[in-house]
This record gives sequence, C-alpha cells and structure tokens, in this order.
Amino acid sequence: MRRIVGCVFQTLDGVMQAPGGPSEDPSDGFRYGGWQMTFSDETARAAIEKLLTPPYALLLGRRTYDIFASFWPYVQGEEAEIGKAFTAADKYVLTRGDQPLEWENSHRLPDVDGLAEVKRGDGPDLVVWGSSMIYPALLSSGLLDRLVLLTYPLVLGEGKRLFGDGTPAKALRLVEHQVGEEGVAIATFEPAGEVRQGPRNVPPPNPREQERQRRVAAGTW
Repeated sequence: MRRIVGCVFQTLDGVMQAPGGPSEDPSDGFRYGGWQMTFSDETARAAIEKLLTPPYALLLGRRTYDIFASFWPYVQGEEAEIGKAFTAADKYVLTRGDQPLEWENSHRLPDVDGLAEVKRGDGPDLVVWGSSMIYPALLSSGLLDRLVLLTYPLVLGEGKRLFGDGTPAKALRLVEHQVGEEGVAIATFEPAGEVRQGPRNVPPPNPREQERQRRVAAGTW
C-alpha cells in the first residue's frame, strides 16, 4: 500500500495559485504569480527538499502537469537535478481529458477509482504538488494520507485556493510543525475522520436572543 502525500504552498488567506512565477498560471487575471519566490526561508527549503528526495512518484492535476512538463525537463542550473528526478519518476495525472501526456513515464488516471488501484499497489509514495482541483476528490474518497502545508506570511485576496468548492467536511490532526526564520509555517496533517461538534454553552432564553433568532430565521440578521 502506497501513501498519497500532498505538499501545498499557500498564503495566509489560502491562495496557492502560481507561487513560482508570473507565467505559471495567470488564469482568471491572477496578478501575483511568483509570490513565494521572495522568501529565502531555510527551514521551509529543508522541508521541501525532504519531499523532493527520491524515491517518489508524482500525482498531478492536468494543469499542474502541463506546467511541470513544460518546465522541469528543460530547467538548467541548480534545479536541473530536480528536473531529472521528476522526469525519471512515474507521473500519474488525474484527468478526464484525452490530451497527450508526452512527458516520459506519464500515466493517465480517469477517476479516483483508478487512483485507488494505484495506491493499493507497490511503489513509492505519490506526492501531490499544486493541483488544487484534485483535493476535494482525495478527501472525499479517503485517499489522502498526509498533507504538508507551507503557509507564507502574506495575504493576496484573490486566486485559487486549496480547499475550494466541493470540498467535504473532514477533520485533520496536526502531527508535525515548524516555523521558519522568514515566518513560513510548516504544518503536517493527517486525516482524523469526520467533523465532530462539541456542546455549545447556550444562554438561557432571553428577549435579545429570541429577537436575534427571529431575524436569523427571517434572513434579516
């Protein structure tokens, strides 16, 4: 049985779109591509390097696959070794489309059932980079084993978010955490089942609460 591990770079308001550069994903007029690159946080870098240490396979949504396939096989300089490792790794692309997957060692997965079959097999962990659109399906199907969340100290107010429409209600438990010297918070979570609601300290009946509840019911609150 293999694990599925998500690694997400996000802002304080949950935006994960285009951390690497302006041309990475400017869809919907996103203006802040490259927001992650101004942080030289050694603690965050060490956490990322740990996830980039082979062996691993990649699990990607179709758009993140396109971004990676047009960058990592061609990158030069310090990141060339990452590009070589990504090219050598198996890449599983969760997509309903039929567009060619021309990067070496790429495999199409049309649905989460196919992903579950891969997960049941032998091999290294499947690491998710980017790919915001696949997280609702991973949570709904119970396939996500671990989430490494790197939260950067800025707010953008726009852009794609990690847990968007269609995300189910799920509980997570914190298993590791660090804060880097640049203020990047690195928190690792694992699934913890369904959301539980604790008892609420309900005030005794009083005219103010009765009036507030009346406005809530009427849609005027």
